[in-house]
Amino acid sequence: MSNVNESVKNKTGKTYHDDLEMVRQEIDKCMKCGNCMAVCPVYDIDKEESSVTRSKIAVADALLKGQLDYKDPYVYQMAFNCLVCKSCNTNCPTKVDFGKIAVALRAELVRRNGLPWLKKMIFSTLKNPKLFDAGMKVGAAMSGVVFKGDKDLKAISPRSPFAFVGKKAGFDSNRKMPELNTSSLRDRVPEVVKAKDAKTKVAFFTGDSLNYFYPDAGMDLIEVLTENNVEVHIPKKQSCCGIPVLVHGDIETVRKLAKNNLYEFDKTGCEYIVTGCGSCGGAWQHDYVDIMAGDPVYGPKAKYWAERTYDISTFLTKVIKYREPKGEVDAVVTYHDSCHLKKTMQVFNEPREILKSIPGVTFKEMSEADKCCGSGGSYVISHYDTSASLGRKKADNINNTGANIVSTGCPACMMQLLDNINRFGKNQKTKHYISLLAESYRNEKK
Repeated sequence: MSNVNESVKNKTGKTYHDDLEMVRQEIDKCMKCGNCMAVCPVYDIDKEESSVTRSKIAVADALLKGQLDYKDPYVYQMAFNCLVCKSCNTNCPTKVDFGKIAVALRAELVRRNGLPWLKKMIFSTLKNPKLFDAGMKVGAAMSGVVFKGDKDLKAISPRSPFAFVGKKAGFDSNRKMPELNTSSLRDRVPEVVKAKDAKTKVAFFTGDSLNYFYPDAGMDLIEVLTENNVEVHIPKKQSCCGIPVLVHGDIETVRKLAKNNLYEFDKTGCEYIVTGCGSCGGAWQHDYVDIMAGDPVYGPKAKYWAERTYDISTFLTKVIKYREPKGEVDAVVTYHDSCHLKKTMQVFNEPREILKSIPGVTFKEMSEADKCCGSGGSYVISHYDTSASLGRKKADNINNTGANIVSTGCPACMMQLLDNINRFGKNQKTKHYISLLAESYRNEKK
């Protein structure tokens, strides 16, 4: 679990999100050795030195020394051509935390240049959860105008002429995206879901992806918890975790989102927070601690919850020792490690343990299971060609396992896998691993 790092704050209450100079120590640790080249997914595709972590660190150093201009469009382009997958962190001999440098650099660029108008408009709605919720539901209700549906996959694809206009960004007629639901997860469940003989109670942070795009997976997570005698609280006023905003440098917005979530979850009186998404879990375990480090009220709250936040797989296997499933699920399953789940939350074995415990499941490990799938949140839109190339490699690795289901612990990865399996796969289904456990519990009763 993350602790408040004294190097990220100072007497003014600022953190490295507020001043690029505060990551100077991380910048100076870089030896320019190039070990990051071996694991960088972007460099793996485009083979350009500007894609590599060491080059981005050199740019940050040059900016601080006044050798480059913050308004140089190439600097902006280079800074944002990164998935922030943290693969470089795992292969660095001097343990440079490039995640901090990347966020600090982008935040500095935004402070000096402002946000692009589209990002500014989208992020402003996130600060108002009611407005954002209404917008998502209106979008779901009107989606039939722009998209055509695929009932078997619960997916949508752009209609003509929208497919023609969006082709360059990958929004052609073959693009598969999860359907947007008019009834969100938090609409479907009460704020407290009771369990028989409850032995503990947890607060479930749904995040936006499970809430709007994959509510069935969210329902499965709740069902698994109640089957294990856990009472589940789902605060209605929770908002986006803020990671999509954080990686785009909008620090003001992410702090507002963090404060709202810390306030709402404080009120639950629960012992733990459980997440079903590596990015959301990473926000609670690490990012909120760092970004609120200078706040005398919310800093301690962030640290408190960081030590009590678990991915659902870790909570089941390490905290409560989940009940062994007995219902058969006839499937050959492989597993994709999402970047933030493995590299931020340090969750690797737990989902595999759960999948292997399900009767009828044959587990097949894929090659490069922890290689980034190319999603990166909005990276799939802003850098579609690179993202699609990574997605194709991932689809090939899935094909080679012979699995008919690819499982993961990240809804954003599920979206990327859905599209690329449709293009390059063999009709495999994409599922959150918790849905397979829920299915096994249901099959027991049959």
